[in-house]
Amino acid sequence: MNRRIEYTAREDGVYIISVAARLLEMHPQTLRKYERVGLISPFRTGGMLRLYSEEDMARLRLIKYLVNDLGLNLAGVELVLALFNRLLKLRLYSESLEGENLQRALELSLGEMFELLGMTYSEL
Repeated sequence: MNRRIEYTAREDGVYIISVAARLLEMHPQTLRKYERVGLISPFRTGGMLRLYSEEDMARLRLIKYLVNDLGLNLAGVELVLALFNRLLKLRLYSESLEGENLQRALELSLGEMFELLGMTYSEL
């Protein structure tokens, strides 16, 4: 897929890579690999030290589950994370919109999710 997931590093990183890896029971190289392919983007200090926030840690736990427990490859993980992001957006829309605006937002979000799957919403 090779596209970046809608995710940006936050400046509230608290865990350096060795601590994050230990807490997640992952190798630091695995964390670097996930960063390289765009699944995670830890905050970087001026000295380029990676700092992982609680949000980063939760995202990495999800990635670990998808890879280790569900057996997904990184392309599958990328797809699931993209769909997950769309669902989170949809949840935000549903809390703030009503009526026709909510309907349009729902259709737009569904269209985006189907597009990620290589389909169009109208094909169903």
